Amino acid sequence: MTTIADLGEQKVLERLRQFCSQVVGDDGAVYPLPADKQLVVTTDVLVDGVHFSDRTLPPVELGWRAAAVNLSDLAAMGAMPIGITVGLTLPPDTPWPWLEGVYQGLSACLGNYGGAVIGGDLCRGPHRSLAITALGAVNRQQALYRYGAEVGQTLISTGAHGASRAGLAMLLGELDYTHNNGKSWILAHQRPQPRFDAMDVLRSLCPMASRIAAMDTSDGLADAVIQICSQSQVGGTLLRSQLPLPAGLVDTVGVTTATQWTLYGGEDFELVLSLPDRLAKAFVEELPGSCVIGFTTEEPIVRLVDDVTHGPDLLLEQTQGFQHF
Repeated sequence: MTTIADLGEQKVLERLRQFCSQVVGDDGAVYPLPADKQLVVTTDVLVDGVHFSDRTLPPVELGWRAAAVNLSDLAAMGAMPIGITVGLTLPPDTPWPWLEGVYQGLSACLGNYGGAVIGGDLCRGPHRSLAITALGAVNRQQALYRYGAEVGQTLISTGAHGASRAGLAMLLGELDYTHNNGKSWILAHQRPQPRFDAMDVLRSLCPMASRIAAMDTSDGLADAVIQICSQSQVGGTLLRSQLPLPAGLVDTVGVTTATQWTLYGGEDFELVLSLPDRLAKAFVEELPGSCVIGFTTEEPIVRLVDDVTHGPDLLLEQTQGFQHF
């Protein structure tokens, strides 16, 4: 099989240009922004053995996921994609079909949601990694931040949480592959969908961004709620009866594991929003799959209240989710 060492750097770059915008070829990409727009920039690094492996993410799915991770951050800020740059570190024996598949996945995701590959870098290294920087544009006064929540607002999830973790468990052989929901769980892990549709709904209901907080849930539902509350200097209460559990998950892994995966599993790439009550109600009515999960409070803690069996409250902590160090 042909490797990137067999091809050489210039031949690899020549082959990759078919996946890139026509602006690629200079020392940098130049994009003008209209006076009424602001630039949004976000970066994610994916490292082999930490964020992906051939066992769980074939190259096309890895490329899709690498783009979607960054596009999800743009969606959370209320921005629309302009393009991405791709920084690659690869061992010389990396097969060309693997790299080609990654770029096919990148292109497929961008083709669905907008933007193009507008630049990047390629270097030799002992481990495979992808560093993606995404650029987006948002109308002035419409960018969304984590610090916009106020006491007494409604917390919203745009979709279920825990499906990606269940899909990973299936790919690792921890769960039966033949489960009725297996295909949808694997798809949730391998091909996450950035929630630009949720931002479209929000903008149609509320053109301005005041009194709104938003964050994507790449590091888990609990993490997003905790970060919104912390940066907004409010507390939060989630209700057990309203946790956005994926269909069939409790029956498959039990209520304890299902709750843990929903709160801390991560990589579902949905959005958490803190909205005024009236706006929250209209939003949930307009966006299929979205739901109320709780509310913000004055007491500066985030907890899960058991309104089902009326057991003790559970204090939610970031340390229970994924930590790099």
